[in-house]
Amino acid sequence: MSGAFAGKTVLITGAASGIGRQTAFAFAERGARLVLVDVNSSGLERTALLCSKLGGQVETHVADVASEEAMRSLAARVHEQVPALDVLVNNAGVGVAGSFVGTPLSDWDWALGINVKGVVHGCHFFLPAMIERGRGGHVVNVASVAGLVAAKLMSVYSATKFAVVGLSESLRTELAPHGIHVSTICPGVIDTPITRNTRFSGELAGNSAFKEGVARFYQKRGYGPERVAAAIVRAVEKRQGLVPVSPESWALYYGKRWAPRLVEALMARDVPI
Repeated sequence: MSGAFAGKTVLITGAASGIGRQTAFAFAERGARLVLVDVNSSGLERTALLCSKLGGQVETHVADVASEEAMRSLAARVHEQVPALDVLVNNAGVGVAGSFVGTPLSDWDWALGINVKGVVHGCHFFLPAMIERGRGGHVVNVASVAGLVAAKLMSVYSATKFAVVGLSESLRTELAPHGIHVSTICPGVIDTPITRNTRFSGELAGNSAFKEGVARFYQKRGYGPERVAAAIVRAVEKRQGLVPVSPESWALYYGKRWAPRLVEALMARDVPI
């Protein structure tokens, strides 16, 4: 199949829905060989079927990115087929909202396991082969605008996404001599399933009106995951570094630098990013 990524192997975590699914579509349209990963087997197979209809070569793996053993096994299976990935997209993520004092440590463990350790595991188990092959490559770590500015009631989520931004920045300089580029994607208000599957803790746990209001807010925004997918592909093609996605993400990125007090006041509102 012809295309900008023909002959290239692209692995995408969190591929069963949202940004991961749309990113799979975008790379499939460009001829990539796809390795799709998620814990949601039915959603994963749906993504694979749709990618196949676009002409992409697809394989799927049900694996939990938070599990060291699962990711080690995944890497072994993938490397039986190809010596190394060309593009690694660490996209899998979850949301947590609520006051810091009202959030149980179990929610911290859950979010850190997927949002941070998931990225660490992806890099740990796939980067050595990319380096050893000696043909460069690309790593895409999907963070969030919450990794650039921290909103009220988002301490857990922001902590995990700030970690992804910092990890990516360090890796970018470390891997440059090997020809491997690292892009950090920071979406803003994007309507994806993560907004409906977010864990609400503390005083928000039983506040159904707040939960529904957040979901409606994201839906009304109307900024879909396909636009983040386009930004991911563009970041790989143009070897971009930190990439805010959506107008509000760019506004907050610059606002924190030029009007920090204004951004701090905005982030004190009760609507999570």
